[in-house]
Amino acid sequence: AFDYPPRAEFFRGELEQYLLFARERGIDVFSVKGSYAGAIGIPQFMPGSYRRYAVDFDGDGVTDLRASAVDAIGSVGNFLAKHGWRRGERIHLPARVAQAGRGDAHRALLEAGIEPNTPLAELKRFGVETRTDLALETPVALIDLESPGAPTEYRLGLRNFYVLTRYNRSSLYASAVADLAQEIKAKR
Repeated sequence: AFDYPPRAEFFRGELEQYLLFARERGIDVFSVKGSYAGAIGIPQFMPGSYRRYAVDFDGDGVTDLRASAVDAIGSVGNFLAKHGWRRGERIHLPARVAQAGRGDAHRALLEAGIEPNTPLAELKRFGVETRTDLALETPVALIDLESPGAPTEYRLGLRNFYVLTRYNRSSLYASAVADLAQEIKAKR
C-alpha cells in the first residue's frame, strides 16, 4: 500500500476495506491472518471482495470465510454469479494457431486481451482454428498457455473463462480451474 507504486492505489483501497471489515465485524485488526497481499480465508478473498461477495451459505447467522467451508464455497459461487457466470455454458474451446502463410496474425488477438470480444467467424483471418457447434457470432478471446519446455497451448476463452479471471487474473489459473472441474465432472 505504501512502498510499491504500481499497485499502491489498489492496496491502499484494500487496506481501507480491511479496516472497514474489522470495524463492521467488531474484531481486532491484528487478529486476522491472511496472505502477504492481504487475502483472507479459505477462498483467499481480498477485503473488498469479502465485504461485497461473502455470504452466510450455511445459514448459521455468521459469514465466516476463515472456518466455514460451506460459506467459502457459497461465497465463491456468489462472486462468480455477480461477475456474470452462466451456468451450464462452456468455459473454453481448444484452438490451433496455423502458422503457414499467416505469420503472427494471431498476435493481434492475444494483444486484444482475455475479454471475449472477437466473433468465432473472424478467427480464420487471424490463422486460428477450432471445432465447435457454437454460433459464429459467439465472442471469444485467444488465450495462450505457455509452459517451459513444451509447445504453447492455445484455447478460446468464452464468457465463463473471463469470469474465472475476475477471481484470479491469471489465464493459467483459470485454465487449471476449468480443467479440474472437467475432470471432476468426468469422474461423477
